[in-house]
Amino acid sequence: MKKTVFAIATLTAAVLPALAAESYTDRARVVGVTAITERVPISREQCWNDRVRTYEERKVTRTDTGAAIGPGTVLGAIVGGVAGHQVGSGRGNDAATAAGAVVGGLIGNQVDRSQGRPAEQVTEVERVPVDRNVERCRVVQEVREARVGYDVRYTYGGREFRTRLDRDPGQFLRVAINVQPVEGHEVAQGSPPPPRYR
Repeated sequence: MKKTVFAIATLTAAVLPALAAESYTDRARVVGVTAITERVPISREQCWNDRVRTYEERKVTRTDTGAAIGPGTVLGAIVGGVAGHQVGSGRGNDAATAAGAVVGGLIGNQVDRSQGRPAEQVTEVERVPVDRNVERCRVVQEVREARVGYDVRYTYGGREFRTRLDRDPGQFLRVAINVQPVEGHEVAQGSPPPPRYR
């Protein structure tokens, strides 16, 4: 029972002065603002492209008759060379001979194919070089300057105060004023009256 009465008395003593206090807000003039920065470590990903040569396998299909050079090809080249030699004269004689041999060889090859066995399809696998872009990435550690707040100096009632805020308040700062009586600190006779605030 005594503990309960003591607890109620303690609570009443704490609450009554708070109820007697009066609070309001007012404007204080800002006289200085200093930005506060800190060095903050950060991680970021850095990527780039590398040109890399690789090899890939490709299937190539060729036509094969089974005979490297047929008799028609040889005979056509000879006849074409002789005919070209007959047509050419002077300095162009060698060129005409070579051209005749090539054309005759092609005609003879076609004759060999038309008379011989049908051509077979042969599939081969070749390794072909290929250039590709390969993206590579790594994590880079950096240190950057980061703004973490503002040190603010302001005046109110002829006195200067300091505080730290997360933003720049501008020319004025809103402040909370709490007024409550303090026992044992009566104003002496003849002392100047306390300042009055709007």
